[in-house]
Amino acid sequence: MQQLKGKIAVVAGATRGAGRGIACMLGAAGATVYCTGRSVHGRSATQNRPETIEETAELVTAYGGEGHYMQVDHTDEAQVAALFARVQQEQGRLDILVNDIWGGDELSEWGKPFWELDWQKGRLMLERAVHTHIITSRHGVPLMIPHNQGLIIEITDGDNYQYRGNLLYDLAKISTIRLAEAMAADLHAYQITALALTPGFLRSEAMLDHFGVTEATWRDGARQDPHFIASETPFYIGRAVAALAADPNVHAKAGTAVATWTLVKEYGFTDMDGSQPDWGAYASENL
Repeated sequence: MQQLKGKIAVVAGATRGAGRGIACMLGAAGATVYCTGRSVHGRSATQNRPETIEETAELVTAYGGEGHYMQVDHTDEAQVAALFARVQQEQGRLDILVNDIWGGDELSEWGKPFWELDWQKGRLMLERAVHTHIITSRHGVPLMIPHNQGLIIEITDGDNYQYRGNLLYDLAKISTIRLAEAMAADLHAYQITALALTPGFLRSEAMLDHFGVTEATWRDGARQDPHFIASETPFYIGRAVAALAADPNVHAKAGTAVATWTLVKEYGFTDMDGSQPDWGAYASENL
């Protein structure tokens, strides 16, 4: 069933990983999806990564939706404004906004105390992973307000405020949870819902490459990291987003931080192989 037929979505940061999975599963539910990112054919913005937003838009259409793409650097407010001007012109409204902009993998420095971190890398990480979300929501929300409806989802890492092992990474991911809380308060009167959502151990394209496996052979990666056996594909969080977008009572979750492993119990979706990974339960027992 295409429960989101006729709905208009923007997935900001849809080039790969969770963003691509979310865009595809919104498409599978029938939505029209605008996919944004910096990497396009012939010009990758992320070193050693081949994925492009054109490919994501094509996948959205292949899954049954209507995929569009637009190259956008979300640190550039003029480009963000142009994106939503296009959506307004072509569609007249916006129903779903997913902020999955990141760009911090190459900037993260693990295993160092905060006073040894490269502050210039940290400043750029916060600009890419936090400021972009604010800018994007600032220009997307005005397309929702006249219709007194809409859903904003902040993609993060973790559904709580526990320390994530690196001060700047931690600040970026917790900030997106706080953004959802704060936006939900400002948007309450307009019946627009903002919430934060986290995947578990994400089996992204980059993670598969890291372990030297494919989606068909991904279990072999657990020989290098036993926790990989509890991982989930990017389509799992995509199905979580589609379920939230189709829920007429989603406003009850405004301002909260939710996870794939909690939402699956409520909505009953599965990963692409029919499994229902529960990273929360696995982590509590094994980490």
